[in-house]
Amino acid sequence: MSPTSPVLLSVVTTAYNEEEVIESFCQQVTAVLAELSDPFEIIVVDNGSHDRTLSLLKAWRAKDERLHYVSLSRNFGHQGGLVAGLEQARGQVVISMDADLQHPPHLIPALLAKWQEGYQVVNTLRQNNEDHSWWRQWVNRHFYRLLSRLSGLQLADGQSDFRLLDRQALNALVQLPEKNKFLRGLAVWIGYTTTSIPYKAQARSLGVSKFRFGHLLRFGMDGIFSFSVLPLRLFAVGGFIIAMVSMLNVLYTVGLWGYATLFHKEMYPSGWPTLTSGIFFLGGVQLMGIGLLGEYLGRIFDEVRSRPAYLIRESSLVERKVDS
Repeated sequence: MSPTSPVLLSVVTTAYNEEEVIESFCQQVTAVLAELSDPFEIIVVDNGSHDRTLSLLKAWRAKDERLHYVSLSRNFGHQGGLVAGLEQARGQVVISMDADLQHPPHLIPALLAKWQEGYQVVNTLRQNNEDHSWWRQWVNRHFYRLLSRLSGLQLADGQSDFRLLDRQALNALVQLPEKNKFLRGLAVWIGYTTTSIPYKAQARSLGVSKFRFGHLLRFGMDGIFSFSVLPLRLFAVGGFIIAMVSMLNVLYTVGLWGYATLFHKEMYPSGWPTLTSGIFFLGGVQLMGIGLLGEYLGRIFDEVRSRPAYLIRESSLVERKVDS
């Protein structure tokens, strides 16, 4: 980055009950950024923590005014916390990352080098994760393949929210009207010049991951429902196939009845197990379709209410906004 043309660099992260690691994060990121000749700011979004995360951030802020904290009124989810930080950032270049240090701060200069080459979005691809079991890695790998096919976007295996966005790309991203933003997909969808660099995630040295199976499931559903209506189309196709099979069964039954009538033979009706199985099968398919439709309708209802994606309880950025 050119010393003659200072560029403000913003690093954004979100933290939820990360009192064990938040000071180490601030220390390591500050050390990396201090080696750059340009001004920088670090914005940490406290996503409704119940531990000492916010108080530790305030103490660090008292020592270094380049660090800012944004405390949300409650936990608005990982994506909601990141959006809050991205919308508060004022840098010409903004880097988002996790606060657990699995996103290595020493990779920041490599992201900036790609930006200097002319890329407006620089993603990172996780090559491994020592904290994830084999099934979690298998799910992650196949999820991005499935989402790529459903959405038509080229989402690579190992994508994360550790990325660089220049100001133009960031403005396009945060100005999208939808409330529930799936950032990993939208960073590709906006279409700006993009590249990726690999990295190796390290095991957490302190604390435990707050991203449980339920969060992973909801995160995956957000990605699929945000970028594709193919699940609804699959149910339409499935309904058509079941209708055709049922019609063939009706033709077969009518033909069998006609054969029995013509040759004076007895035709035994199908048993109750066959009938009840068919009823339960079709009923299950219908309920699944209604549930899937309800999921889309629920998301539409959520957007129509126009509630904010997050609410800020307190922030060190208020003074800066008042001054401006």
